Amino acid sequence: MMGAFSCADENIGASILDTESDVIQDSTFVMTGKSVLNSKVLARTSTQLLGQVNSPGFGQVTSDVVTELMPVAVIDTVGTRRDWIDSCRLVLRIPEGGFTGDSIVPMRLNVYALNKQLSSPIYSDFDPTGYYDPTQVLGSISYSVKSAERFVSSSMGDSPSVWREIFVPMPVAYAQSIRDLYVTNSDVFRDPAEFKKHFPGLYITNSFGSGRVMNFVSTELEVFYKKREKLENGTDTIYPAIRQSYVGSTPEVLTNNNIKLEIDEDVKKLVDNGDAIVMGPAGYEVMVHFPIQEIIDKFRSSTADALAVVNSLSLEIPAETIDNKYDIAPPKYLLLVKEGKKEEFFAGDSLVNNKNSFYATYNKAKKSYSFNGMREYIIDILDNKGGIASSEDINLILTPVDVTTYTQQASYYSSASTVVTKIAPSVTLPSIAKLRLDKAKIKIVYSRQSIF
Repeated sequence: MMGAFSCADENIGASILDTESDVIQDSTFVMTGKSVLNSKVLARTSTQLLGQVNSPGFGQVTSDVVTELMPVAVIDTVGTRRDWIDSCRLVLRIPEGGFTGDSIVPMRLNVYALNKQLSSPIYSDFDPTGYYDPTQVLGSISYSVKSAERFVSSSMGDSPSVWREIFVPMPVAYAQSIRDLYVTNSDVFRDPAEFKKHFPGLYITNSFGSGRVMNFVSTELEVFYKKREKLENGTDTIYPAIRQSYVGSTPEVLTNNNIKLEIDEDVKKLVDNGDAIVMGPAGYEVMVHFPIQEIIDKFRSSTADALAVVNSLSLEIPAETIDNKYDIAPPKYLLLVKEGKKEEFFAGDSLVNNKNSFYATYNKAKKSYSFNGMREYIIDILDNKGGIASSEDINLILTPVDVTTYTQQASYYSSASTVVTKIAPSVTLPSIAKLRLDKAKIKIVYSRQSIF
């Protein structure tokens, strides 16, 4: 008798039968796979990757951005006036170190207003042609990482957060038009879907220079007022500027990175030779043949005359770095998902369920990815499919992803905990690694209780 569950003492009858229990580990299984192109990824992120960089040993990646705008709920129309708007600027923020390439090389970006709403769904191969007027530049600025202003914020119990900001001067008329819409129809500002009918969003592109891509995590339009009043003695007084945010890019609205990746010929040769290469953004993922049927068959054979329970199933994959000019590193996270569930996973903005999907963080010290908690994957096949794995259960995809987490701070009653809030195709920064599938360790641990 065999089962993938634990048994109560009364089912065993210890007073009548002799039993023998042992815990078994087996890591003799082999996984195979091959790299496949993943050049079209679904937009599921507020990260904005901007610029161009060419790194021998990796390739050349170019990215620009289209983004919808989330309006503020309230604009002050009582304490300010339209003609007091003195200036406005687009603020682009990057985390400290959020770039790949040369921090000093000067580059230039242009900002355009979208003239129609973005299509949905939208993918990384989106072409913004026709969605903006190239002759109507809203804002433009030369920038580098070193020239961006550096800020540090901290709060009690948190580590300091460091970022840099790039300020793009924008037309006063643009801010005034947003304010005018608020005055005539403030209800629009409570509904992003209605707001984008009036202001579809922005297109931000690199207009000069190469050598760097930057990871902007937010975009915000700041508006400055200067209050002017005439005093009783007839003199004019100008009060200090008042600042207010009007719109910004947020996770609630659509943002898309329009990515072009030209893969280095040396990397293509590795793939042609059978190496398992993962690469982002919009590069390679690895299709693997996971030996789940062999694992189940061996488990059943080993426990044919015993009661048994699967304790755990895990996978560890070593990863090698690939030499390149800018030391582009392995992806920070990998998603392991059933091939047939991948599109559904991203389209549904899903989180891993440890049955159809799993994720792992790159361990720099061990130079590997460890997928733990795969027990439900095998249990589902044993309990619900008679122990017969389908092609969907066997064919899995390893793909680079960005993972967003939220840390709940410790309190008197509980310890700190981290919760995953979002998993999306990786576009944060370029990444590349060679996965050593030939050295991957698949380990099943189960308990067996023999009855004499």
